[in-house]
Parts: sequence; structure tokens; C-alpha cells
Amino acid sequence: MKLEKDNLYRAARNRMVKEQIIGRGISDERVLAALQKVPRHLFVEERLQDQAYGDHAIPIGEGQSISQPYIVAFMSEALGLTGTEKVLEIGTGSAYQAVILAELAARVFSVERIASFISKAWQIIDRLHYSNIVIREADGTYGWKEEAPFDAIIVTAGSPTVPTPLLDQLKIGGRMLIPIGERGAQTLQKVVKEASGIRITPLIPCLFVPLLGTFGFAPTGAASGPLPSGGTPPAVAQEVQTSLLPNKVRSQSEPSTMPSHP
Repeated sequence: MKLEKDNLYRAARNRMVKEQIIGRGISDERVLAALQKVPRHLFVEERLQDQAYGDHAIPIGEGQSISQPYIVAFMSEALGLTGTEKVLEIGTGSAYQAVILAELAARVFSVERIASFISKAWQIIDRLHYSNIVIREADGTYGWKEEAPFDAIIVTAGSPTVPTPLLDQLKIGGRMLIPIGERGAQTLQKVVKEASGIRITPLIPCLFVPLLGTFGFAPTGAASGPLPSGGTPPAVAQEVQTSLLPNKVRSQSEPSTMPSHP
């Protein structure tokens, strides 16, 4: 029975890559291999596993979701990883993106604000035997200064601007992917740090949950600005909610098999 189920998930994963990923123009062989290898269904609740390979995000609790497969593939390809890089991820969430990155880079450092996500992430990371991922609980807008500089940074939440600490922690020649805009709509931007300055290239329109923190959005009803001495950093939200790409990525407002958030 288990073998039969595994075969069904493998077939669904192959179909996902062929139709949703290759069919939309993703061509990096290493990215395709990673999405074909990693068992996405293990990163969601058992009751939702049959939906894991659908063309949509899936809720994981706390108002967060595991990103749509195409978004994971698009962002992973846009980072242009070769296997030697040290990558910082802001927003661990389900850990699906972190594991995909672990297939593509030498080391992955991931920052998450929700403790329960971290404990679940470690369970799946250990189960899949990944030893090149490290996770910490913190305000992601501060990055991970002790491990800087990074070859690449990926931010899975929308921010009003590029957080200064993240820019500071990016290596010269490094690249960052971050959604920039308002709470309700952003553009995924590719930021490249050069010796002469910063080069920013807009990629695709998108809609991510807001990046909450000192250098991101203030929590609803809270004042923004630096923390008082000894204060606890504001939280950082994570995980893509949906993309606004017309004809390519289904919005969560459209009919789909995705259930409402709990």
C-alpha cells in the first residue's frame, strides 16, 4: 500500500514538473531535478497531501502557506545557483524552499519567526537526511550577521523596501530575490550587489504575505522603527500566498482545490 502511494506521488511530482514548471519556461536542469526529487507532499498536513502537487499554494497554519510549485521553481532558477554557494533564506515556513535550495547550494541558513514551524522543519529535514541546512528563530529583517556574507539571499515575504541589513550581508557579486511593494501587491525584484553599487531588476508581479520586522512592515496596529533596548524583535512573516502572473499562475481568489486557510 505504501509503495503504491509512493508511486502515485512520484507520478504526480513528474507531472507537476512537466506541466507546471517546464511548461512555463523553467529550464535549469538542476532546479528541475530538485523539484522532481523532493517529496513535496511530506511538507503539508496528511489531510492535504493529495493536493501537494497541484498548481497552487497550500496552507500550513498560522496564516502561512507552502508556495506554489512554479513560484519555488522560478525563484530558485532566478538565483542562478551552481552548488558552491552559501544562501540565506528569510522565512523557513514549511521548509520546502529550504530543502530545494539545499539541493542547489552548499549551505542554507534559514530564519523563521514561528517556533512551531522550526520544530516541524527539523523533523522533515532530518527525515530526508539533509545536513546542509541551519535554522534560527529571529526577526528575519536583521538577516544572520554572524554567518555573513552570503552569495545569495531569498526573501519569501513582501517588503516595502530592501532591508539594509540584508544588503549589508550580501557578498559583492551576490544576488537577492525579494518582493518589493505594498502589503497587497508587490514585484519580485532581483538585487545584485556590485562593487560600483546596487543593480535592481524587476522580474514578475506577485503577492506575498508581508515581511514584518524592524526593517520591513510594522505589525498591524504597531508603530514602526527600531526596537527599544532589550526589546524582542518583531516577527517576520513568510511563505508566498499567491502570484499575480496572468495565464501562468492561478490566484487564490480563483476556483481551485485549495481549501480556505484555517
